[in-house]
Amino acid sequence: MAEPSTFAPRGATEAVEEGLAFAPKFDGDGLVTCVATDALTGDVLMVAHMNAEALRRTVDSGEAWYYSRSRKTLWRKGESSGHGQRVIEMRVDCDQDAVWIKVEQGGPGACHTGRRSCFYRAVELRKPGAATLTFRDADKAFDPKTVYGKK
Repeated sequence: MAEPSTFAPRGATEAVEEGLAFAPKFDGDGLVTCVATDALTGDVLMVAHMNAEALRRTVDSGEAWYYSRSRKTLWRKGESSGHGQRVIEMRVDCDQDAVWIKVEQGGPGACHTGRRSCFYRAVELRKPGAATLTFRDADKAFDPKTVYGKK
């Protein structure tokens, strides 16, 4: 007997936008964008991608799973750093092509650079010339060389 699917088949636009069936729309590469925010503060921690397996594992386990486009592999947040993400709530946008997860972030940070959030630089707005960046909330929360063993 086949295991039931986690996802419903995509139906008519009205059913997708107004119905209660979870029918994610994966892009041409089989991915859906996922925004992870801190469940307590609302701060954006990271944006990543999920393929169907990562999304299914996240729904089934309550832990954040992602798909690495560069490594072309499935990964559980925290499997190498110990800084996992427990999903408190998952939402999907109107046409179900993006996912928002509110997480309890384990460890001091979500970013592989050692920061709490991957969003530690701001784009300077309304200034002539080439756009530049400014550090914001950019203090290191952990040493990535120690955590990931990279040189």
